Amino acid sequence: MGFKDYLHREPTRPKLVEIRSSKWFIIFTVSFAAATDYFMYGLIVPVTPTALQRRVGVSEDQVQSWTSILLALYSAATLAFSPIVGYLADRTESRRWPLLFGLVALGAATALLCVGTSIGLWVAGRLCQGAASAVVWTVGIALLVDTVGKDGFGQAVGYVSMALSMGTVAGPLLGGVLYQHGGYYSVFGLAFGLIGVDIFLRVVLIEQKHAIKWLAPEMRPLSPAREKGEEGAAINSDVPAIDTPSIDDQKKLKRSRHPLRQIAALLGTPRLAIALWGYFIVSLVLTSFDSVLPIFVENTFGWQQTGQGLIFFAIMLPHLVDPITGMIIDRYPKSPRYIVSGSFLCAVPVSVLLRVVTNDTLHDKVVLCALLALLGLCIALSMTPLAAEVFYSVNEKETESPDSFGRGGAMALAFGLTNMSFAAGNLIGPFFAGFIRQSAGWGTMGWAMGLITGVSSVPVLLFMGGWILRKPVVNDDQEGSE
Repeated sequence: MGFKDYLHREPTRPKLVEIRSSKWFIIFTVSFAAATDYFMYGLIVPVTPTALQRRVGVSEDQVQSWTSILLALYSAATLAFSPIVGYLADRTESRRWPLLFGLVALGAATALLCVGTSIGLWVAGRLCQGAASAVVWTVGIALLVDTVGKDGFGQAVGYVSMALSMGTVAGPLLGGVLYQHGGYYSVFGLAFGLIGVDIFLRVVLIEQKHAIKWLAPEMRPLSPAREKGEEGAAINSDVPAIDTPSIDDQKKLKRSRHPLRQIAALLGTPRLAIALWGYFIVSLVLTSFDSVLPIFVENTFGWQQTGQGLIFFAIMLPHLVDPITGMIIDRYPKSPRYIVSGSFLCAVPVSVLLRVVTNDTLHDKVVLCALLALLGLCIALSMTPLAAEVFYSVNEKETESPDSFGRGGAMALAFGLTNMSFAAGNLIGPFFAGFIRQSAGWGTMGWAMGLITGVSSVPVLLFMGGWILRKPVVNDDQEGSE
């Protein structure tokens, strides 16, 4: 066999290609990646204050400041990288390679934090973690869209949201326990073990569009040469040629595909803009408790680190309903408008009632857990419909202007903007809640949180899924059994 023949030989059928490209395996891989990413973020949280003092040499009076700065750097990196990653992912042939790149960034971040004995290494580690997070959510959700399509997207993203929440809770808890009983390096031993499993899953994954050549050869797409009628392709001379766009039209099309123009086009879509705002609110509420809840339960109930970590279970446990919410969305595609607006509205009285928890009594402890669980349920019911709304709105935009976003579309870019909104909430939430609680008290903080969710429920009701008074249009993306 000559070298030229070797380069053009037909690839061999991979082992277990049916399993490696199946929907359930891809959903599991993306879910595990999301859980690992947020687990790594939280795993370092209980380690950071002590490590900054003992390993880096930060003075005690500077520990709180550097802890906050490192958290902010993570969110800032996610915010900056998300749209870039989304645009590049839409331009590549495979979603798998960007996912592997994200894993490299996560491994590098973990290694930097593990050996970090200077503040520079910790800063670099947190920045790499933020970049890895941008890849996982942006590219992972786009891969789900490619795999399940519109019919099963809601349930699929529900599993990812549930896994993400489990990783968020488990990270700080296990990090604190391992650090207390096993020491500094035991924490990173677990981290590298999970990264090893994640590497295995991402490497063996095969995208369905690439597996189709072995699973259904008759559906194999034409080569680019045959699609474009290039040299060597058999072209029927009886078929009339398609008119070539004029030079001016080509220039306009090229300008419309500029990254900034694509972002502007997406942000100019009311449906997507409302979904992004919804993600910002969800993130702001969740991360608000990161900065104030541990301090509140310590001052009010005298709870130490274990209790401060366990209280977050009340917020995250309701995310077990995420797959059920996704099934409802798949069954009733018009339901996200009412689920999200209703959840935001129900969060108002729950947030305001946080002010009744004031004393170190069993009654107040039970009330706090119940209120946090209800608020967590409101958040859980919102996240999956918001992700589905991003998918529906981009699909609608691509249908209206099929040539504006190029061959790769704009799905990954849209979810990059979604991740950007979530990161902005992560960045603002702790300062928002911390400042209000410090200056005006716990009760005022709850009232402010209820105000912002209540006000946000109005535009969600009016614009999510399109203008509420718009005459319904039946199409393939919105049809479903009502």
